Amino acid sequence: MSTFLRAIEFLGLSLWLGSDVFLSFVVAPGAFRILGSRDQAGALVGYSLNVMHVGGIVCGCIVLLARLLRTKTFASLAAPAALGVVLMIALTAISQYKVSAKMAALRLQMGSIQATAADSPLLAEFTRLHVLSVSLESGVLLAGIAAMYLMAREIAAKT
Repeated sequence: MSTFLRAIEFLGLSLWLGSDVFLSFVVAPGAFRILGSRDQAGALVGYSLNVMHVGGIVCGCIVLLARLLRTKTFASLAAPAALGVVLMIALTAISQYKVSAKMAALRLQMGSIQATAADSPLLAEFTRLHVLSVSLESGVLLAGIAAMYLMAREIAAKT
């Protein structure tokens, strides 16, 4: 059972990291390159980001639950690998429920990002939030890579 739960931990983290990499390096650039308008591409990326965020939070909770069931101790949630997953969940929740929500509201106010004047304060705020969103996603990705490494190191230390 321990091996199965460890596999669930790695699977949950791998799915989350894979979706983050795929969205960041394939979906987002592809949408802006292929779709005819910036508004359409932004809508597609925003939708995909929402799905990825919710899925990531679910994956993170599954990772932590599998760890708890495997170790049978809450102390295991204070291990560096688990703390990396907790950080990922926190950054993702901030991105989804604070930053993305504000960006969506600004999109509605502007009607069209593409048609909004370059000197618009709404567009300036949207751009600032976009930079913050990218920074948060980068943090999630780096914390995830670190958590994966730390999980692998835990196994290596026991052999």
